[in-house]
Amino acid sequence: MNDVKRRYNAEIQRAKGILELAAALYDTSLSFQTTRAAENVLQTESRVGATIKLSLSAERAVKENRITLSFAADSFWEIKKVAERKVSLGWINPSAAVTVAFRGKGPERKKVPLRVIAVFPSYDVMGFAVHESTGITSLAQIKKDRIPLRLSTGMTTKRALAYNTTMFTVTAVMKAAGLSLTDFRKWGGKIQSVNRPSHPDRRAAIENGTINAIFDEGIKSWGQTAVDHGFRYLPVEGEVLKRLVAMGYRSSVVPKSRFRGLPEDVQTVDFSGWPMVALADMPDDVAYAICEAIEARKDIFPTDNYKPLDVAQLCANDAEAPFDIPLHPGAERFYRERGYLK
Repeated sequence: MNDVKRRYNAEIQRAKGILELAAALYDTSLSFQTTRAAENVLQTESRVGATIKLSLSAERAVKENRITLSFAADSFWEIKKVAERKVSLGWINPSAAVTVAFRGKGPERKKVPLRVIAVFPSYDVMGFAVHESTGITSLAQIKKDRIPLRLSTGMTTKRALAYNTTMFTVTAVMKAAGLSLTDFRKWGGKIQSVNRPSHPDRRAAIENGTINAIFDEGIKSWGQTAVDHGFRYLPVEGEVLKRLVAMGYRSSVVPKSRFRGLPEDVQTVDFSGWPMVALADMPDDVAYAICEAIEARKDIFPTDNYKPLDVAQLCANDAEAPFDIPLHPGAERFYRERGYLK
């Protein structure tokens, strides 16, 4: 029996081949290397899209107890699709967005019975930075003095403001402080919209002084450049922070230990974690199997913290991989049986 040949069935070969092909496209001549703003890290960019819509359909599902799964990654829009059962598994950034949706505080204003399958590590916080020349020391001061800022932030399309987790958070913080992007424009302010925190246009604007405020996540990619060019971070604290915590955000800090020249930690809200989530009624054996698949491919899974994937961290609920909704029972069983969850 030792010489028995093994293979996947033909359908699986094609499905798996397409998955491997799609992943491999990010390491072809369609991709190129850039240096992320303020990080001096060589980053791969690509002309290939990065919005994931994937489904594995089983035509004989009823007769043979087959399982159909679909996957999507990114934002509140994908959480909405999970809630509508149009997607089986969502991979979301950050963990706070999942908690917000779970509590019914997201764009749909409906509680979503989500459960965590795994939370991949990604440390981040929200940054609300203003240039010291503005004299601004608090979010409240912006409203009080109706200051016309030249603000760099994420995309400000209608859909982005509703479903993009970054812009939902930016506007949630502003709303809690009595502010809005409409106010900024009314006061004569200007808004630079970029499609990612590390966009070179932002770095150029920081360096040449065409912006004097930045409200965004991805602080690892622009935070140090901002400090080096005279920006300070405004605290998210008091009643503003209390309202955000009630929505589902965690309190955190912009840490002086990570940014040279930052005199002290500055309170803000957390933007860490990339959770994979499903509805609570996903069969336990399916959730268990997804964890098995992650473990089997842990050596080739991409990570955001420049370290090999540690399966134990996926359920550790630590600073890089936080979660405030329940683990799926099938996932929890997997982590306990394999010794990852104590």
